[in-house]
Amino acid sequence: MAETPSTMLGIGTQAPDFTLPEPASGNSVSLTDFAGKPLLVVFSCNHCPYVLHILDSFTGFANEAQSRGLGVVMISANDVAGYPADGPEKMAALAHERGFEYPYLYDESQSVAIAYRAACTPDFFLFDENHRLVYRGQYDGSRPGNIITVDGRDMRAAVDALLAGNEITGDQIPSVGCNIKWRAGNEPDYF
Repeated sequence: MAETPSTMLGIGTQAPDFTLPEPASGNSVSLTDFAGKPLLVVFSCNHCPYVLHILDSFTGFANEAQSRGLGVVMISANDVAGYPADGPEKMAALAHERGFEYPYLYDESQSVAIAYRAACTPDFFLFDENHRLVYRGQYDGSRPGNIITVDGRDMRAAVDALLAGNEITGDQIPSVGCNIKWRAGNEPDYF
């Protein structure tokens, strides 16, 4: 299993706009739905072992953080022709099975993933209430096969600081995971 790191988009970057379908509800969700609210954007998918390793912990964290005022969206941009387990119907099933209280959106064109310079699953982007990037990095140091406990300590510290109105301090360590599965000819130029 090859690890692909996050591109570590520049702090202060404005969140790229998006409007994407949510297969579980049949609705669309847009960046503007979170106007004036801090937002965590996570690029993910159904099959990645790095995602599955943290998914239950992350879902509990995300569901709780929303009750504290954080917006959360998860986006799958994988090529479903090559990876049918990541298709919209399977996304909806996973969201229901795992109790997502946040939207799980489908980026069929992969244009949103490219706009965010997303590279891996999971890839995390935390924005303040003005939708300026304040944290991009790992959920925690746990990976499939290592002995580090999945506890979300890096993400929790960043979110706690943001929601308290404090500066996010400390090193921001890139997230790593499986590469996003790009459609042939759609590979971004930032690798």
